[in-house]
Amino acid sequence: MNTIEVQFDLDDWFADHHIHRFAHPAMATIFEIFIGDQEYTYSAQAAQAAFNELDLLEQELSRFIENSDIFRINQLKKNQSTIVGPDTFACLKACQIIFDETGGAFDISAGPLIKLWKEKERIDEENFNAHIKDEIDRMGSEKLEMDPHAHRITLLADHVALDLGGYGKGYALDKMAEILKEWGIGIALLHSGRSTVLALESPKNQDGWPLSISDPLDPQTLLETRLLQHDALSGSGIQKGSHIINPYSGYPVEDRLAAWASSGSAALSDALSTAFMIMEITAIRDYLSLHNDRSGLIISKGKEGMERKIYRWDGRREST
Repeated sequence: MNTIEVQFDLDDWFADHHIHRFAHPAMATIFEIFIGDQEYTYSAQAAQAAFNELDLLEQELSRFIENSDIFRINQLKKNQSTIVGPDTFACLKACQIIFDETGGAFDISAGPLIKLWKEKERIDEENFNAHIKDEIDRMGSEKLEMDPHAHRITLLADHVALDLGGYGKGYALDKMAEILKEWGIGIALLHSGRSTVLALESPKNQDGWPLSISDPLDPQTLLETRLLQHDALSGSGIQKGSHIINPYSGYPVEDRLAAWASSGSAALSDALSTAFMIMEITAIRDYLSLHNDRSGLIISKGKEGMERKIYRWDGRREST
């Protein structure tokens, strides 16, 4: 696991705000939808429509499902191409932009590098370092040529392997929210395993859906509480081991404990929480100064003999 759960306790809200809760397994986690101020049967139908969209997206975006768009791309060799659906193309295009804006920190082609580290014990050190270099050479969004008219993806290198795990769940939440709006559902909260949360309108007479961020080393200690409305929040971390690989060095992240990102898009928040685990603090500061509609919360791990630090950016304001 490389996610940090966002906490919310809505038990006291269910009766007061007529909130209905629906769950569905997909993308190796449990998605949930909370719908308020609607009759139950209608809410259930709207939620099912959203879950149907989720299932369709998984069939296109999962690298594990044979004949999915991503699976087919990963079978290509250099200069070979394939046609993908509009959602897959939209994801790849957005990920390419985020790759550029984060200086390569968010890289959906880093999957083989992560797999390599999982197999480290079976490889001698000299060969392992050579494998790292080889995988880094194969990574990067510039290895994809994208034709927006035909939705054609062409690989410009061999052995490119894509994984939308750091973006796809958030993208699914955004698409599910669109389905709910088509059903006239305005008051809703959605999440993908609590790692990414997307809030629509909050219940009447409330300023937002109450969420909290806990210290990953001490879950009883709250770092921050928020009232989320028309916004998304996502978290990543290494509290269960060094599973996030720095695409610059090819080695696991060691100086960052956890990172959260917030924006109006669940997909973007999902990607940024991963990127903020990797980017230098100065680079995060520069990025958020250019995008003051987004925010970040970073916990440095703290090297030996040094205390960890907590960095917060809300718009153009920064605090530690």
